[in-house]
Amino acid sequence: MLTKRIEQLKDFFFDRHHHSVRRTPEELGLDRLCDRFAADKVPAQMRGAILFEEMTKAEKPVIFDGELIVATRTITRVPSYFTEAEWEEIKSKHYLHENGFLSNISANYKDALAEGLEARKQRFEARKASADAEGKLFLESAVRSIAALQGLIAKYEACAREMGDSALAEVLASIRTEGAKGFREALQLLRFIHFGLWESGCYHNTLGRFDQYMYPYYKKDVESGRISKDEAWELLLSFFLACNKDSDLYPGMQQGDNGQSLVLGGRDEKGNTLFNELSAMCLEASYDLNLIDPKINLRVDRNTPLEIYKLGARLTKRGLGFPQYDNDDVVVPGLIRKGYSPEDANDYVVAACWEFIIPGKAMDIVNIGALSFAGLVSKSVDRLGQYKDFESYYASVDADIKEECKAIAAQYKNLYIAPAPLYSVFMDGTLERARDITLGAKYNNFGIHGTGIATAADSLAAIEKYVFDEKSVSVKDLQAALDANFEGWDELWHKLRFEAPKMGNDDDYADKLAQRLLASFDEGLAPLRNERGGCFRAGTGTAMYYIFHATCLKATPDGRKAGEVIPANYSPSMYTKHKGPVSVLKSFSKGDLARTINGGPLTIELDDTIFRNEENLEKLAMLIRSYVQLGGHQLQLNTLNKETLFDAKAHPEKHRNLIVRVWGWSGYFVELDECYQDHIINRIKFAV
Repeated sequence: MLTKRIEQLKDFFFDRHHHSVRRTPEELGLDRLCDRFAADKVPAQMRGAILFEEMTKAEKPVIFDGELIVATRTITRVPSYFTEAEWEEIKSKHYLHENGFLSNISANYKDALAEGLEARKQRFEARKASADAEGKLFLESAVRSIAALQGLIAKYEACAREMGDSALAEVLASIRTEGAKGFREALQLLRFIHFGLWESGCYHNTLGRFDQYMYPYYKKDVESGRISKDEAWELLLSFFLACNKDSDLYPGMQQGDNGQSLVLGGRDEKGNTLFNELSAMCLEASYDLNLIDPKINLRVDRNTPLEIYKLGARLTKRGLGFPQYDNDDVVVPGLIRKGYSPEDANDYVVAACWEFIIPGKAMDIVNIGALSFAGLVSKSVDRLGQYKDFESYYASVDADIKEECKAIAAQYKNLYIAPAPLYSVFMDGTLERARDITLGAKYNNFGIHGTGIATAADSLAAIEKYVFDEKSVSVKDLQAALDANFEGWDELWHKLRFEAPKMGNDDDYADKLAQRLLASFDEGLAPLRNERGGCFRAGTGTAMYYIFHATCLKATPDGRKAGEVIPANYSPSMYTKHKGPVSVLKSFSKGDLARTINGGPLTIELDDTIFRNEENLEKLAMLIRSYVQLGGHQLQLNTLNKETLFDAKAHPEKHRNLIVRVWGWSGYFVELDECYQDHIINRIKFAV
């Protein structure tokens, strides 16, 4: 349960009283730095370091009463270090991913906490003597970035001493130069590193395998008597609470889409289960705080004890939309198949949503594009009359998918990512190469999402059954009905929508077609390489593309009308009557999901009435375990009450803390755009 101190701080931050200390870059003159950089022709690499220096100098140290883990953003935005004209010049020559800055990777926090800032700074300084000119520029920018972070910590130390908080001041004095000595120092140093990454302009900064790199500090302190378990608990709550203070300042598609995810549990290369006491504490802390951050991923496998699933199911009951479950039995072999070493594959973490990445070693861009399964199948209907049997027709769909893979991959040439000197400090190999992490790492793979898989599979199933097998629907009638958006074709619409085979009912008629589509996707990307020498990874996640791709999609052969939505992620159609969650789990665990290793969870909405007793909680835990044992790769569960959601739309002021899972992240329902709210309301909900 929450301590009184944490409860008071939570209320203080949730009511946004800390917003009173915020200032804009315009007020501080930071927005004009880019003009100076342009006039002086400052190299891009150094601009990142100087901007971070100026940001940390302008930051006002703020320590609120009762805080144990400190650092609060007082500057509302990180300005660009390029002028608009410079950006236009860059765009004329390069492909920019999103806003052009580094995102969606995971630092090597383990080594950073152990070594400390000063020792790392000295190593980067010493490397300059043997570096070439470009390397010296990078190394100098790295050294200045570390020094700037140390300067920010020093300001907080002085503030703590002025307030008379000697314990906090000593912690800050220690982490400014040395590695973490104990649990509090590790949490506080992690907070400043993570804070610094955001302040330097990087975004979707994950927290990696938090329980693994933090557990030694916790264990040592508790066993030695340096701190009690109750004190450790309050420190953990303080860190989790700190992750929520400034999350509204972190860029994303929507409020909450900020990438503050962490991973718990999993196994090592020898197969040993790594779930520990701190892992369980993290689940408990998230349950008690009932806030959107940090978002939790729980690594599991076929041998994970039911008790761990029960802990996860209890958090699901809370309605936060996490933990997301990641199946090591599928993920690890899938990553090895794509060229990751067994050691690295076993150390995987999850990016902002669900994509699998390697901490410290990967410069993968896991969300660079998306393929629309539903769109490709929809277009193929126009030439349906050319084929005498389903196999020849599907061969054309397969060819379309592979051509689309080539077209998508061809877009990503001359990629430019603005230099990220501070993030580079905490990634492996940058010191040895004397190069910024944005130029490449051990792994440089690109991830492509796949949207509308259920819509596409259901459409193919209807075509195979009614057009080719039964011949009860003519090609001409099907095409006419789709062109008319089923107006005047009520009987055919009903047949396609409610009688045709559907993915999610454990019906091989539709399920086998989803497997074929995913195989075509994987095969289409397999021979392709990006300009950095990396591969392309197929995925079953959709990100926000499930909204975008549906807007230009006409009526489809599964009975979906134009303008109606397609499902998010690897999920059943929203218009399908399903037998129940077990059938859905069976359908979505078929096939070799290790082939779609960019990730993308089966997403199921549960009616909150299932949590009325402990027996149902255990049944849910068993259901989750069954999905993992069946071979499912990822699972996320959303606990919803439709009446509450409708009331939240009508009276948002009454539901400020209503949290929902959107596509791969959780956010406050009342802060979402209406299109996302409506999609969530209309998703299928199950009882267990």
